[in-house]
Amino acid sequence: MKEKLWTKDFVSITLINFFLMLTFYLLMVTISVFAVNEFQSNASAAGFASSIFVIGALVGRLFGGRYIDKLGQKKLLLIGIGIMIMTAIVYFFVESYIMLSIIRVIHGIAFGIAGTATGTIVAQAVPTTRRGAGIGYFALSMTVATAIGPFIGMFILAHFAFNYIFIFCLVCVVISFLLSLMIKVKELPEEKHEEEPGRGIFKFIEKKAAPVSLVAAVTAFCYAGIISFLSFFASEHSLTEAASFFFVVYAVAVLVSRPFTGKLFDNKGPNSIMYPAIISFAIGMFMLSQANNAITLLIAGAFIGFGYGTYMSSSQAAAIKEVSAHRVGLATATFFILTDIGLGVGPFLQGYLVPSIGYNGLFLILGILLVLCLPLHYFLYGKHAKLS
Repeated sequence: MKEKLWTKDFVSITLINFFLMLTFYLLMVTISVFAVNEFQSNASAAGFASSIFVIGALVGRLFGGRYIDKLGQKKLLLIGIGIMIMTAIVYFFVESYIMLSIIRVIHGIAFGIAGTATGTIVAQAVPTTRRGAGIGYFALSMTVATAIGPFIGMFILAHFAFNYIFIFCLVCVVISFLLSLMIKVKELPEEKHEEEPGRGIFKFIEKKAAPVSLVAAVTAFCYAGIISFLSFFASEHSLTEAASFFFVVYAVAVLVSRPFTGKLFDNKGPNSIMYPAIISFAIGMFMLSQANNAITLLIAGAFIGFGYGTYMSSSQAAAIKEVSAHRVGLATATFFILTDIGLGVGPFLQGYLVPSIGYNGLFLILGILLVLCLPLHYFLYGKHAKLS
């Protein structure tokens, strides 16, 4: 008999993650517009206002992963969301680009702290025998947020004042805080002396989780090009309306595939689904680079949804698969630290390429990079992965 997966606490932590990720992706695709409209920022400065959040999240995850066992998962979650509520309020009073950047960093730190807690709590909430499926469904909350966040952001930008975006984000984090108060958390066991973290950076990084997380970071770097430049690409090709549904198609692709991808992970091993996911992501990126009509754009969204959405959830599950219970927090932080780096440096570095190669050229190069992820995955993780 299968162990129960859909418990009250599992559903609650998944909803909390959904609302937090919703605010993240909504602001990632709209804050650059705010910076341009309110402070006349240039393109690189506007992109930096978006990416600097991820730098803050990296700091938050370093802190969260190191101290989650000392402070406790629930306390860390409440601290992170509490700071997010305060920063959500401060957005209404931003008067300069410098102030916006500072708030984005603080908001990012709080998000990183809360995200480390949610990722650790869910790893404890799902049965070990159903970890692939459980983490997959949990990651689905992120995937759905990836679709709905940009869609809501674009809709509000088109029909309302920007402050309504801040109002929406504030409501989301308040709901997350209330849900956090109600969940029961199984705290991590005390760390064994013989498995004390190493020195230096290895106090913050779980070495066993690093290889697969590095590959995930490269895929996140590629995905950053989409969330940062898709709107500009669509405008250039008169595909703005279709682009607003790109992330919806992305989410539908993951929703349709999720029931069997989680089972394959648990029954056939990580590689059974991770290699096809990378290939699908690469195909989607190549299609996107050549898209000149709505149909091609949306089909690319489906391939990218299955590819990136599946690889990220599978790699997160793989990162904690072989880690002992008291190291799950550090492994979770390691995964998100590295993927945050990919998401954070992506818009900054890719922005330098756009003037010379254009958005089509950028997506083509990112597709090639994804092809290179196949051997990278094999050497860093795939050849060592257990069948089940």
